[in-house]
Amino acid sequence: MKSLIERILAGFQYILPQHFLSRIVYALMRSEIKWVKNLLIRFISRIAGINYDEALSPNPADYVSFNAWFTRALKPGVRVFDAAPDAFLSPCDGRISETGSLDQNRILQAKGRDYSLQDLLANDPACEQLIGGYFSTIYLSPKDYHRIHMPLGGRLQRMIHVPGRLFSVAPYTVRQVPRLFARNERVISVFETDSGPLVMVLVGAMLVSSTETVWAGEVTPTKSKEVTVKEYSDEDITLAKGEEMGRFNMGSTVILLMPPGALKNLERLGAGDAVKVGQRLGAI
Repeated sequence: MKSLIERILAGFQYILPQHFLSRIVYALMRSEIKWVKNLLIRFISRIAGINYDEALSPNPADYVSFNAWFTRALKPGVRVFDAAPDAFLSPCDGRISETGSLDQNRILQAKGRDYSLQDLLANDPACEQLIGGYFSTIYLSPKDYHRIHMPLGGRLQRMIHVPGRLFSVAPYTVRQVPRLFARNERVISVFETDSGPLVMVLVGAMLVSSTETVWAGEVTPTKSKEVTVKEYSDEDITLAKGEEMGRFNMGSTVILLMPPGALKNLERLGAGDAVKVGQRLGAI
């Protein structure tokens, strides 16, 4: 019965006007009408179970919009970043969707479903180095901290925007929609590190399709229908481990990729396990 309900809910998303609904929510989340944004902050925070005490300012009046609250900074010391030189860190709060090694070029989405590395990364040249390597897919729910940080230091090489669908990335949809992460809109950042290429994929989703990076600002939503690649290899955009690299305006999913042999002593994490930004995922 559960599987049938999931298939019905996921199937309904195929016919929804995904981008239109997301544009409406985009505008609503940025409303600066005080009573509207205060109502949204209190109502959604209560439903989602957001911890007010962790916010740098827990007072809704200090935020100009719901989105400003949703992407709030945290109080110093609320998250502990593993200080070990070899630590490979979780880039965000969330829950592990799947993690492990790629089966050649196949990435596990959920039990019985996978998709190709090339489809996810729009055939980026880094694919060749990543075959058989490490991946971790982390789902951010509405209650989570929504800024994304660097799992290790790296120099930005390029950013790719891939337009696409906006299926929900909630666990039930991930179990039902084939190749979901390779079909949804996404922003791909390729970094050069001492351990090889680090790829961070920020996946958009229905109602939560706005993504920012610290070097480019808001990347999505956009009217572009074509894959766009922006080269940064000639620019010195270097981010340290633990430094903020971007954020979701509303929640979604982050996919990390590293080449084979780059990581060792991986933590024993599996589907459904909670992680916090700065938490050790393994060693480089």
